[in-house]
Amino acid sequence: MGIMEAERKTTGWAARDPSGILSPYTYTLRETGPEDVNIRIICCGICHTDLHQTKNDLGMSNYPMVPGHEVVGEVVEVGSDVSKFTVGDIVGVGCLVGCCGGCSPCERDLEQYCPKKIWSYNDVYINGQPTQGGFAKATVVHQKFVVKIPEGMAVEQAAPLLCAGVTVYSPLSHFGLKQPGLRGGILGLGGVGHMGVKIAKAMGHHVTVISSSNKKREEALQDLGADDYVIGSDQAKMSELADSLDYVIDTVPVHHALEPYLSLLKLDGKLILMGVINNPLQFLTPLLMLGEKVITGSFIGSMKETEEMLEFCKEKGLSSIIEVVKMDYVNTAFERLEKNDVRYRFVVDVEGSNLDA
Repeated sequence: MGIMEAERKTTGWAARDPSGILSPYTYTLRETGPEDVNIRIICCGICHTDLHQTKNDLGMSNYPMVPGHEVVGEVVEVGSDVSKFTVGDIVGVGCLVGCCGGCSPCERDLEQYCPKKIWSYNDVYINGQPTQGGFAKATVVHQKFVVKIPEGMAVEQAAPLLCAGVTVYSPLSHFGLKQPGLRGGILGLGGVGHMGVKIAKAMGHHVTVISSSNKKREEALQDLGADDYVIGSDQAKMSELADSLDYVIDTVPVHHALEPYLSLLKLDGKLILMGVINNPLQFLTPLLMLGEKVITGSFIGSMKETEEMLEFCKEKGLSSIIEVVKMDYVNTAFERLEKNDVRYRFVVDVEGSNLDA
């Protein structure tokens, strides 16, 4: 998967250096191969990872870089061997556009753990051509990495589900935490965290939001439907919650202590890490040993899980809380995202923007 053929031009907004500032960029877009889908992009969500990548926070960014991995668009052309999609379908593309197809994770339909996975952007195809993301007019993607957006789901609502939604759905599914009646904690109430609350509540869980301040209490309880809201530094309240949760989904993307949240877990409870953090985290081993608790991680989700999650969200009527912006606002949106000044996900109206400006 991922072999490139002939090329054609399209326009996106790219970062040229670690300043992360985006501006118009014209680049080559490959021709539609036998198993490829050519997509006219309608909108694209902004993920915190886009901020990290454009600013080279992880030390592995390549420029020019067109970010965006929560892509929704319309199929305008399909390859001769494409069986899942037809012209006119509304589809989505998430974080991946390629994998090896032969390793153990691929054989288990867990492509996100393939050692040769190809990212939607800031990566290269196996012929050396850079991948570029969804802040652009068009993209060409292998059919394996394209999903249908359920009929009736608004495109701008669907976009954040392709990363934030599946990122929380995947561990709940994988670790057997979908059954009703569980008690869970969501640490951090950003783009991923707010979907965590919504999805966990839709599964019938009692959900406690754990945050650093009271700033989002009303929104968490009234708008998102959380059952409880706790400030992590409130030792009295945290002590009341000790040994009470089946899981904590930790979405915090910066260095933080783990012990306060391990103490909330009951026997066999799981602390599921999702934040991409460069610095080592520490914990005291007795907090795990005296309760058979588990620290684990989860990373985005598979294509099958993405399809399941979209159907689940359609069935339950779930949507994201978003702010739609034009492409000429994207740099301001990135600045606001860096300050956590968004409720809870920016979505760029690509179709309605002038990308050549």
